[in-house]
Amino acid sequence: MGRRAMSHPWNPPRFSVAPMMDRTDRHFRYLVRRISRRALLYTEMVTADAVVHGDRQRLLGFDPCEHPVVLQLGGSDPATMAAAARIGEAAGYDAININVGCPSDRVRSGRFGACLMLEPARVAEIYARMADAVSVPVTVKHRIGVDDRDRYEHMLEFVDTVASAGCRHFTIHARKAWLSGLSPKQNRTIPPLRHAEVHRLKRERPHLWIETNGGIQDVAQAAEHLAHVDAVMVGRAVYDDPLRFSSVDHVLFGDPMREVDLFHVLAEMDAYARRFAGSPEEVRRIARHVMGLVTGRRGARAFRRILGEHAFGPDPKPDAIGRAAFALARIGGRRAVVEAC
Repeated sequence: MGRRAMSHPWNPPRFSVAPMMDRTDRHFRYLVRRISRRALLYTEMVTADAVVHGDRQRLLGFDPCEHPVVLQLGGSDPATMAAAARIGEAAGYDAININVGCPSDRVRSGRFGACLMLEPARVAEIYARMADAVSVPVTVKHRIGVDDRDRYEHMLEFVDTVASAGCRHFTIHARKAWLSGLSPKQNRTIPPLRHAEVHRLKRERPHLWIETNGGIQDVAQAAEHLAHVDAVMVGRAVYDDPLRFSSVDHVLFGDPMREVDLFHVLAEMDAYARRFAGSPEEVRRIARHVMGLVTGRRGARAFRRILGEHAFGPDPKPDAIGRAAFALARIGGRRAVVEAC
């Protein structure tokens, strides 16, 4: 069913926010959608076993405003991955992504994530089973290489093998993964970036949709890469300072320029947090995600102090963001906007 239905075109956005563990939950995705209407959003990686056997509302719930949004799945059993993909499609996700890039010990012990780059035929089988199970697109996110299999020819072999099963969308973290000796955090920074090889892959496989990821710090750098590839994915830079990417819809998509005001975003996130007044842990998670909004801004220390006092104590207050925004606005002279919080 799935691959026959894939005959209709899918036009994925040219810019996406990377799946990040403990970062890109539904609350952070809601925040990003206040800043960009066009960016493609991803869930955190969710294991296929958890989707099939766990609390689906907790794992897969999202706000309709998040569209377009992709569910990223981790797993190595084709049947389980296909079952999880069907559940994800039924939950309303716009596409399903296969994680072939995470280098953590937990992922390696489950024989999925980056170690699957050593088994391209298995990834092709996983893709085929998932694509047959759903009518939404199935995509692959992987590394440029793994351990000593890190030459361009190794990546090309992997991509060609998976593409032979019908996959047309590849997102490539332009760093290799060391499966032994480096932590997941070190794997995000120590192996050198090799975007030129991702650019080469697009030149040599022009029929594939190629997206590059890794170390991209702002909209200008993203635009430079788009001269060579179809799309750009950004992760930590968006999380650490979301407003740095407030011009992405205008610069990369050609939309009319619109001002994204810090205090309006804070007011929206304050109203959003109040919806979770009966869930202290959710209030904490929402508050944690707004920290990056004030990066480098006057009054940031006061904002974080007030937020910490009211959101991260034993009794989180659902209006903590509004209280912190009030303190920030008093320092910056924005009383009128704060009244909306």
